[in-house]
Amino acid sequence: MRHALTAVLAAVSLSSVAAAQISPAPVPVPAISPPANAIATTIVKDMEGLMALYRDLHANPELSQKEVNTAAKLARRLKTMKFDVTEKVGGTGVVAVMKNGSGPVLLIRADMDGLPVVEQTGLDFASKVRTKTPEGVETGVMHACGHDTHMTAFIETAKLLSTMKDQWKGTLVMILQPAEEVGRGARLMLEDGLYTRFPKPTHAIAFHDAANLQAGVIGYTPGYALANVDSVDIVVKGTGGHGAYPHTTKDPIVLGARIVTALQTLVSREQDPQDPAVVTVGSFQAGAKHNIIPDEAKLLLTVRSYSDETRAKLIKGIERIAKGEAIASGVADDRMPVVTVQDEFTPSTYNPPEFAERMGALLKGHFVEGRVVKTPPVMGGEDFGRFYRADKSIESFIFWVGGVPADQMAQAAAGEVSLPSLHSPFWAPQADKVVATASEALTVLALDILKKE
Repeated sequence: MRHALTAVLAAVSLSSVAAAQISPAPVPVPAISPPANAIATTIVKDMEGLMALYRDLHANPELSQKEVNTAAKLARRLKTMKFDVTEKVGGTGVVAVMKNGSGPVLLIRADMDGLPVVEQTGLDFASKVRTKTPEGVETGVMHACGHDTHMTAFIETAKLLSTMKDQWKGTLVMILQPAEEVGRGARLMLEDGLYTRFPKPTHAIAFHDAANLQAGVIGYTPGYALANVDSVDIVVKGTGGHGAYPHTTKDPIVLGARIVTALQTLVSREQDPQDPAVVTVGSFQAGAKHNIIPDEAKLLLTVRSYSDETRAKLIKGIERIAKGEAIASGVADDRMPVVTVQDEFTPSTYNPPEFAERMGALLKGHFVEGRVVKTPPVMGGEDFGRFYRADKSIESFIFWVGGVPADQMAQAAAGEVSLPSLHSPFWAPQADKVVATASEALTVLALDILKKE
């Protein structure tokens, strides 16, 4: 989930915030019933092997665009299921195609990358992987966003559908996507011909685990489900000098502080309150010594929105405020702040409402009451939205599967514990419930989309 998403999902009375949770307000839900259908029964029989796969994936995570071993081991499994498998799509992506007569083309996606997080879950199979980031920082690596559960459920869904070809008609395009955490994996696969080299989807579905829903509970959101995510840098230029003689300088720290304060009005005073937006300054870097006024300061921002219009308005507002405050501070024209929007933009994820309601109703009809709930949109990011944006005739749907054990959810509801969020080094979902629920839900949705007339 994109950019250390700290609030992923909330059901009805749960608070929400990926890619990508703030202090959730969990509530009890009905007990999850035992399997009552053939799909669920098969998943239970497969669970020992699925948990072995999950533990292997969890213990051996790979960073974005480095998912070489992960992709290879999962591609081998898909080949044994008789999918037509192509590797190295968009770098390390995998595309597995199974044609079963004429009909819709359904894309099912799972993401593969881990995060530069040192795991602290205490699990027997916790990741001990160490590596260096592209920036050269040594770090641990962890599946702190649950992509290991995504891949495991993906493999079980592929197995189920490959053995149920008598129950559906059309084409499956199952993709393992790299680099979701940095917001570029979907783009890389599309640029490498996902819609031209392979059957173009009429439908696309995916799921994400959630750190504030009880394990096995499904959440879905019609319309905007996740936000545009932009990373914006502002280099504030000044004239440095001695801290004892500030009148001889143009202090970029003071100017930067004024910019930070003024930026708060973009949302509080310029944005329609019914059109959510976030402008957060996550880093303010300046200076190296107590008595030296530096030449520059650097601000790092995360900017969140839903519509493209709001996104453009916020970015223009940031540029306007930075320049305006510099002018008011008497900064020379050739020392104006430099605002840079990073190219790792993640577009908002949109569930076409009519299709989302249809999928939600289908899941509610399949699972027992209380297992499926409608949830509000969040300001986290997920690049699954790119597959719909590339062709808006596609019916697209992403949903959530809770991973919090029932006892922890009850304790959190009573105020006795705080739940770790996605991207936390302590996030350890109840993997068997996540995998079983997601596999069943994906299979049920696929059989409906690809149903024989």
